[in-house]
Amino acid sequence: MRLGVCYYPEHWPEEVWAEDARRMVEMGLTWVRIGEFAWSRLEPEPGSFEFGWLDRALEVLHSAGLKVVLGTPTATPPKWLVDADPGMLAIGSDGQPRRFGSRRHYCFSSESYRGECARIVTALADRYGDHPAVAAWQTDNEYGCHDTTISYSAAAARRFRLWLRARYGDIAALNAAWGTVFWSQEYRAFEEIDPPLQTVTEANPSHRLDYNRFASDEVASFNRLQVDILRRLSPGRDVIHNFMGFYTEFDHFAVGADLDVASWDSYPLGFLEDFWFSPEDKRRYLRQGHPDVSAFHHDLYRGCGRGRWWVMEQQPGPVNWAGFNPAPLDGMVRMWTWEALAHGAEVVSYFRWRQAPFGQEQFHAGLNLPDRTPDVAAAEVRQVAAEIAALGQLSPCARAPVALIFSYEGDWVTKIQPQGRGYSALRLVFEVYSGLRGLGLDVDIVDPQADLTGYAMVVAPALPIVDAALADRLMALSAPVLLGPRTASKTRDLHIPPGLPPEALCAALPIRVTRVESLRDDVSLPVTVGDGSEGLSARAWREFIESPLTPLARFADGGGAWYRHGHFDYLATWPEAALLRRVLTALAARAGIACTPLAEGVRLRRRGGLTFAFNSAPEDREAPAPRGAAFVLGARKLAPGGVSAWRDDPG
Repeated sequence: MRLGVCYYPEHWPEEVWAEDARRMVEMGLTWVRIGEFAWSRLEPEPGSFEFGWLDRALEVLHSAGLKVVLGTPTATPPKWLVDADPGMLAIGSDGQPRRFGSRRHYCFSSESYRGECARIVTALADRYGDHPAVAAWQTDNEYGCHDTTISYSAAAARRFRLWLRARYGDIAALNAAWGTVFWSQEYRAFEEIDPPLQTVTEANPSHRLDYNRFASDEVASFNRLQVDILRRLSPGRDVIHNFMGFYTEFDHFAVGADLDVASWDSYPLGFLEDFWFSPEDKRRYLRQGHPDVSAFHHDLYRGCGRGRWWVMEQQPGPVNWAGFNPAPLDGMVRMWTWEALAHGAEVVSYFRWRQAPFGQEQFHAGLNLPDRTPDVAAAEVRQVAAEIAALGQLSPCARAPVALIFSYEGDWVTKIQPQGRGYSALRLVFEVYSGLRGLGLDVDIVDPQADLTGYAMVVAPALPIVDAALADRLMALSAPVLLGPRTASKTRDLHIPPGLPPEALCAALPIRVTRVESLRDDVSLPVTVGDGSEGLSARAWREFIESPLTPLARFADGGGAWYRHGHFDYLATWPEAALLRRVLTALAARAGIACTPLAEGVRLRRRGGLTFAFNSAPEDREAPAPRGAAFVLGARKLAPGGVSAWRDDPG
């Protein structure tokens, strides 16, 4: 458990670097990330490198005892490079180039840009690969930020056709897979196929899904190009990338497979404001953030990193990019830090050391104000550093009892064919995760290829495509498995399966979905559980089921809403909170997992023999610790933004 900060020596006079480094160490920081946006300073003219300033910055930081994460600067190619090769620019969904003047203005598919990236990364790794200050590398920065994963450039079109040829072999197979006989879309050759851009109405859904798959593979191969160079020229140092929150345009598990450490950039208040949360939630959690947003991503990126993960950028104050940007409640930066550490973070790094007085992020707070005086979060970081020192290091997180399967491909499917406005696999998975956490359960978020053996309970809320291998692994389990609506509703090619959904699991689950309907946001479906419990409801989606099974819960017209057969439970709808809690509690009981239903806003996480409790509610809460608990952090009373921790075995 270590703390760090993001620093930009090129933004500040060189005479303040040593003082900055000294103050970082005094604050309790160990790691510093630098360099990820510095290409124009590193290579101001083509082929003319100026490393002197970076040499001196590394020496200053190293002399102070700090470890450096050195970023590759490929997220911000300089103007001279864009002018020399305008074909490297990404093309947006409006058909226009993403021009210079901001960042992330490149296309992942540009062969020429990949060559330039290999050149600058090689130059950096040649010079700093064995530098004693450089303890880790970060590839690029926030792949896909500003909706830049998918590009419709000429380079992307060329590489997409090659990708399709490798996938299908011949054009007849592609025509069959895409169902191009519909609307007379049949192709004679791969060369005729364009990216699915600016069609009159929605493009062929199978075409769109393959373009998502292709774009995701392009991100993974772009990252791998850099990783391979860094591993060759800087062996023994961790390679990291910083992912984002609620961003699903590429498969983060696939990119994470090439990394040593997954990291992400945690901005709880911005995510609350800019995503689907209700106006009531946005008011209630205004200065704290939703109690499950950060934790969801902690658990997701722990999975992407195969157990090793960091927070590379932790929000320390108001940000500049959300619809509205409130200041965190006093104490929240401390709570967010401890929450990340409780979920297994090796490092929590704050963005940034000092607020910038120029450029696009002037309203983005740092640990210090532009005049170099400490901002509010500085004291909270000092407090966390002292608490870590007093508590000592903790062992990594143990395997959680619950596996939650998240498929990036599943999210692409529901974006391509939502059927109801706003239907989102990501949102459904998040709400189920929130329901599990509200029961006090620890959760591992895993990909569909993960080994599920050893989990007491498996939850798969949104798997519209279930391949044979995953179906076999799910059917081989003895642990209870919960499947959400739309499970196995599509084939790999995005067709309705011949035997109707969920055909891939029909050997273990005797149900057939014969019709679906989507519902307006203001429509609620009453649901009655078999024991007569009322007051439960569902929304957004309903499936009409044919089955010999007796449902565990029914809609008002008698149709089944919740089925069970063997170790499988199936939901034919999107459950609202009370129904979801009822289902998850029943599943946990079958799995032999003890639940701790929590007060609103309170969450738990276990690590290293400790149980941590966090309060995101705007009122005081009580930590659900056993009587006589030995608190090592905080106390039983949890103020808003409060954190407590106690030993699981006080002896």
